[in-house]
Amino acid sequence: MGVVSNSIFVIPIGLAKVVPVQHLLNVLTAVWLGPGYAVLQAFSVSLLRNLLGTGTIFAFPGSMIGAVCAGLFYARTQKLGYAALGEWIGTGILGSLVSTLLAQFFMGMEAALMLFLPSFAISSAIGAGMAYFIILEMEKRSVLDRNRI
Repeated sequence: MGVVSNSIFVIPIGLAKVVPVQHLLNVLTAVWLGPGYAVLQAFSVSLLRNLLGTGTIFAFPGSMIGAVCAGLFYARTQKLGYAALGEWIGTGILGSLVSTLLAQFFMGMEAALMLFLPSFAISSAIGAGMAYFIILEMEKRSVLDRNRI
């Protein structure tokens, strides 16, 4: 699901490919399965996207750091809003910083942060926000109780 949806709903901005669905999946996995499975899911999707030629090296730090932060924030607080915030901090801020270091090391780009920070922050905010509202709606309609997973 992640590879297909990430290939369909992608917005290329500069060097990065903005994929809000990945952030949605990170939050869903973090809340429902925990940080370990969230990171495993993020790594697997990033690896498959790269092997299929639809991703970049920057998919790894963005998705994996966001997934672990979402999972840890949620595990610590049991609050859905903190899972979404963790995804945004992990991807939007920390993931963009790590991607900047990768771009500087592998591509010799000095001002890469201004390329990554806005796109990662916007993408993760959209995806995490979508996950937040999906989980709330599922709970409101008694489709899912995240406390019983």
